[in-house]
Amino acid sequence: MRMSRTTTKTASIARKPAQRSRELMSNSKFHELFMDELKDIYWAEKNLVKALPRMQKAATSEDLKDAIGHHLEETKIHVARLEDIFEMMGKKAQAKKCEAMEGLIREAQRGVDDTEEDSMVRDAGIIISAQKVEHYEISAYGSLRTLANVMGHADAAELLEQTLEEEKHADSLLTEIAESTVNDEAAAE
Repeated sequence: MRMSRTTTKTASIARKPAQRSRELMSNSKFHELFMDELKDIYWAEKNLVKALPRMQKAATSEDLKDAIGHHLEETKIHVARLEDIFEMMGKKAQAKKCEAMEGLIREAQRGVDDTEEDSMVRDAGIIISAQKVEHYEISAYGSLRTLANVMGHADAAELLEQTLEEEKHADSLLTEIAESTVNDEAAAE
């Protein structure tokens, strides 16, 4: 019994500085960095919701079309999760133009425009472009999750982790599609 009181008292003491630290953190440059990066990925996800249907339409492989369609639905959930995180932070969801994602989307569209319709070469290019996007998102969500954890925003970190895992899964699925059919068929064209 005595041990449990000591443990409880120690845990209580340990939480107070952490709580104060979180309160101070919300006004820090570190928190500003977190919010700025949150705005960046929010813009990126909202623009992917617009771009993914074009990529899906341009794809030839049914597996690739299905994967893109599934990820489009996940991306809509990612947008909603980000809005939840903004709310957790006491802020209105706000996007800040993501130059990197804008460039990746533009590059993907150029790849579609420069390849033959209904070709596996186009599909190989779509997969490459989509994986570049996934790798950007994996980096962004991993970093945001880490920042949220450092600031003690466990609920936000949990949501960011969910999205991170979905992005990693999407990347793996694209690799599987490329390696199982698309790349060999593209090489044979």
